[in-house]
Amino acid sequence: MRLKDKVAIITGAGRGIGLATAKLFLQEGAKVTLADMDPGALREVERTLEGLPAAFVCANISDTDQVKSLVDKTVEAFGRLDIVFCNAGIGGKNHYFWDYPEDEFEIMLDVHVKGSWLTMKHAMPALIKSGGGSIIITSSLAGLIGMPKGIAYSAAKHALVGVAKSAAVEAARYGVRVNTIHPGPVETDMVRMLEAGISPKDPEMGKDRLEKMIPMRRYATVEDVANLALFLASDDSSYITGSEHRIDGGRLAT
Repeated sequence: MRLKDKVAIITGAGRGIGLATAKLFLQEGAKVTLADMDPGALREVERTLEGLPAAFVCANISDTDQVKSLVDKTVEAFGRLDIVFCNAGIGGKNHYFWDYPEDEFEIMLDVHVKGSWLTMKHAMPALIKSGGGSIIITSSLAGLIGMPKGIAYSAAKHALVGVAKSAAVEAARYGVRVNTIHPGPVETDMVRMLEAGISPKDPEMGKDRLEKMIPMRRYATVEDVANLALFLASDDSSYITGSEHRIDGGRLAT
């Protein structure tokens, strides 16, 4: 029970990494608010988690009023806030940078960068009131290296590193830690889109090409990433802040 009596908010919790992390946090004793902008996904998750100490909030994280309401509802339901997992994101489309549509670029930054900042901004008073806590931000390997035909996604994920480092320096005096996680390919719907972008006529060939770039010769599972988020959420990482944590099967070691 590494999160006993802790309260967490997880954005992008309707599927994938967010949902796997919510389930793990609940198993480890936390009370969890699952936030997502897809009401259908949330309703399905609510059925599967019935009877557990979980709340469900439909929210667009790029809207400041909705994010503030998300935090307020969590504190109202559970009395405090200790952990914030800024995980919501979108994948975007494949374009060379000189062809990248301006509106798509803006949406990517709005969701990833502004959304994570707003979540942290509105959560910080509650975290301070609880005596400190942990903020975890899902970046990507694309936040550490260039991503061909993915300039907006890579720019957003790189920006999150700066967001986390700045926040970590400012929040340390209040006992709040801020870290980023950087998954390589993960078995999710978002990576299916990446495979199709690499090999539109044969996505399986795209997957094969990606796996061959990973020394461990497989994608991460959502549970792999959830385990890293658990470590950063728990007191086991109490002296870690402002750091990037790769989970890539050795991809950047090559």
